[in-house]
Amino acid sequence: MSTNDPRRPAAFDVGDDRPHRNEEAPRQPRHFDDPSIHVTPDDEDPFLRGDTEIAADELDPPVAVMKKRGFSFTKLAMAAFSIVLTLALGLWIDDLVRSLFARAPWLGWLALGAVGVGVFAGLVVAARETIAILRLGAIQHIKVKIAEAQAGNDARQARKAAAELSAFLAGKAETARGRKRLAELDDEVVDAPELIGFCEREMMGPLDLKARALILNASKRVSVVTAISPRAAVDLIYVFYESIRLVRNMAELYGGRPGSLGLFRLVRDVLAHLAVTGSIAVGDSLVQQVLGHGLASKLSARFGEGLINGLMTARIGIAAMDLCRPMPFNALKRPSMADFISDLGPGTKRDLSKP
Repeated sequence: MSTNDPRRPAAFDVGDDRPHRNEEAPRQPRHFDDPSIHVTPDDEDPFLRGDTEIAADELDPPVAVMKKRGFSFTKLAMAAFSIVLTLALGLWIDDLVRSLFARAPWLGWLALGAVGVGVFAGLVVAARETIAILRLGAIQHIKVKIAEAQAGNDARQARKAAAELSAFLAGKAETARGRKRLAELDDEVVDAPELIGFCEREMMGPLDLKARALILNASKRVSVVTAISPRAAVDLIYVFYESIRLVRNMAELYGGRPGSLGLFRLVRDVLAHLAVTGSIAVGDSLVQQVLGHGLASKLSARFGEGLINGLMTARIGIAAMDLCRPMPFNALKRPSMADFISDLGPGTKRDLSKP
């Protein structure tokens, strides 16, 4: 074929090669009227959205209250053995005092006076522990009443709960302005959610700022100490010490003032609440969120461990804040891990004086 005789275009019939279900006419489209069938839109499908990894802090946690301990055979056994040990100790002290009186009267009187002082001190300690446990119980009582008043939109119950909250926080100088404004309102606010929101903003706001500062300072101390400590045992002991100290300071900030037994119960409930709300992910991905992608692998492992320990301490502090706060979070934003990540890692620091 030469260039002077170009090929003319032609059409070819290739036929229909598409497979058919049968030789008959194709099935016509139809729709279903079954009301039980519901198609989820793509924008609402959690598996099609790109944000399937939802942090635990973004979820609404339940109202944190201390669990009420009822009857158990373990407590019965401990009470029985405690009575036996107390009787045995009393008999031993009685024999000791009688023996000292038989040897020298002044030794017997000295021992008897020491026993009297010890019994008096023990009664004082028991009374203080009882008062501390009752104050922790009062916090949970006020929190439950406020949550019920807000859920039921009961203005009368809301005013009663607000009065109890104001009386409970009477010893806190940070709440003086809020308590004064609440007293000036009298019965002007008739809507329960508005009254509860006002109490939270005016009385909980200043305390929440101090609570955030407590959490941040404890997290920074843990990060620095665990980053420079040479032993893992030192890290464990210091993290435990700072966690117990943070829980105690949080309870004292919100008016709890727990004793030894109350602190033990409070720490146990904090750990239980921490398990309910979820734990932070420990790994290089979390460190990269703080330090930047790729930078975590270039830094020392000790620095990363210190940062992770600091975040764990912050998580414990947030759980303690949930439990010790006499009001559930509603009008004010609940602190999350994102509020402390930028302060623990390098970069611009946030002003804690602002909520």
